[in-house]
Amino acid sequence: MRILGINSIFHDPAAALVVNGRVVAAADEERFSRRKHGKRPVPFSAWELPEMAARWCLEHAGIEAGDIDVIAYSYDPRLAARDTPGHDQHWEQLRTLYAQRAPYFLATALPGIDAGSFRYVPHHIAHAASAALAAPGPGDGDVLVLDGRGEAHSHLSGTYRDGALTSLSAQALPHSLGLMYEELTQHLGFLRSSDEYKVMALASYGEPRFLDEMRKRVRATDDGGFAVDPVDWGALAKARKPDCGITEMTDDHADLAASVQARLEEVILDLAAWLQGRTGSRRLSMAGGVALNCVANSRLAEAGIYDEIWVQPAAGDAGTALGAALHVAQEAGEPIEPMPGAALGRGWDDRELAARLDTARIPYERPDDLAAVVADALARNEIVAWFQGRSEWGPRALGHRSLLAHPGHRGNLERLNAVKGREQFRPIAPMVALDHAAEIFEGPLPSPYMLFVHRVRPDWRDRIAAVVHVDGTARIQTVSPADDPLVADLLEAFRVRTGLPVVVNTSLNTAGRPMVDDPRDALECFGSAPVDLLAIGPYVVRRREVFAG
Repeated sequence: MRILGINSIFHDPAAALVVNGRVVAAADEERFSRRKHGKRPVPFSAWELPEMAARWCLEHAGIEAGDIDVIAYSYDPRLAARDTPGHDQHWEQLRTLYAQRAPYFLATALPGIDAGSFRYVPHHIAHAASAALAAPGPGDGDVLVLDGRGEAHSHLSGTYRDGALTSLSAQALPHSLGLMYEELTQHLGFLRSSDEYKVMALASYGEPRFLDEMRKRVRATDDGGFAVDPVDWGALAKARKPDCGITEMTDDHADLAASVQARLEEVILDLAAWLQGRTGSRRLSMAGGVALNCVANSRLAEAGIYDEIWVQPAAGDAGTALGAALHVAQEAGEPIEPMPGAALGRGWDDRELAARLDTARIPYERPDDLAAVVADALARNEIVAWFQGRSEWGPRALGHRSLLAHPGHRGNLERLNAVKGREQFRPIAPMVALDHAAEIFEGPLPSPYMLFVHRVRPDWRDRIAAVVHVDGTARIQTVSPADDPLVADLLEAFRVRTGLPVVVNTSLNTAGRPMVDDPRDALECFGSAPVDLLAIGPYVVRRREVFAG
């Protein structure tokens, strides 16, 4: 079967294509439209479909819209009652209406699509499938989904046996850990349903002195769910105006972030312990926006409740496009193959890249050893824009659309945050050769998707100071030659030159913009930011030559 998965109901619209149980392509609409997150999560935007992403998925597979057997849509409007607590009572019916009309919207956008082939998949079922069915290794195990909201719930706990899900607990709205974290994000002056990762970073600067207050308001229940009472955020820390600058941030703000982060971690531990106690499983898969909280993931891993934890790299709503398609394939009896990795987006061959560079009329070269040239530049403390292979699926740069730098210069943290236009309290991440990871970092290994934080061993903290967060941790990406030979070659070449098997890896974009996806995006970013070298496919573009004279 050829199944096109669609996510569009809230935010991060995306499309994914599964053919005969195999993941062929997946992409976020933001990478095409260049609108961060694709759209805002309001009922008025629910009609906006990932048209460009879906069209590309079909083109990549070489199939026509009429060849699609099933459209799997990651939301079931029949489950979203108008009076569900926690919904916008004035406008929620508009979201439901748009979901009901989605088959016809898509058939208009992609002529040839059969509106009758539409299949609604409940939102959290799609999240669960995106984790458990896509995970490597045996398919059986538990699954934990936590996000802001679905149709009428914000959480699902269950277990997979022989590919089929048994749901054991689901928390009804308005109780939601994800919405609680979003409210805090907004209170701290950031963009909710977007900037929650900034709150997680800020939490490391504070002390959880409001934790007792948060424990009164947020607690696990004995049925595998939780309760979140309304929080008077202003009574704990003054609201921070949006875009007012980091100078407005106080110790109270950092302490509030630390308190909410700590309570979130505690409740996740309670939920996981309840689930594991019901099933006896030693394997857990996770999805939902809360599963992108890598600090909480690491605390769960350290607790030892499960021996193995796998998190979907596109754990947010975009991932439900893939999960919806996989769920339909599994129900049809097709054998599901694990997700082959995160490189599921667009890519260009050498000829196409050369043509783009020629069109741009900029000087470039094709070195015999790209890894060596880039390692030389990094060793000289130059910043490198790295554009290789197919783009990543999910919000993390994983060595395909990255900015690279030397980790041994402490000032590169401030330097890269300035290049990207980001807040200076935010950390930058390292990628490390898998063979050397254990000697430098403590935590779950391998960690190929930057979904856990690791403690940096004391004797390495000064050696890779740029990537060590204020709490002594780093959100690492491990790289093995089998998974990414070019990046592995680069890491080895850099190690030979510097003694460090670690390179700074942050996303190739500037603040408020989606990650670079196609060659034109890369050239625009290279031209507008103080980047020294662009490695695009096998070619190298040097800033000093482009702007000479």
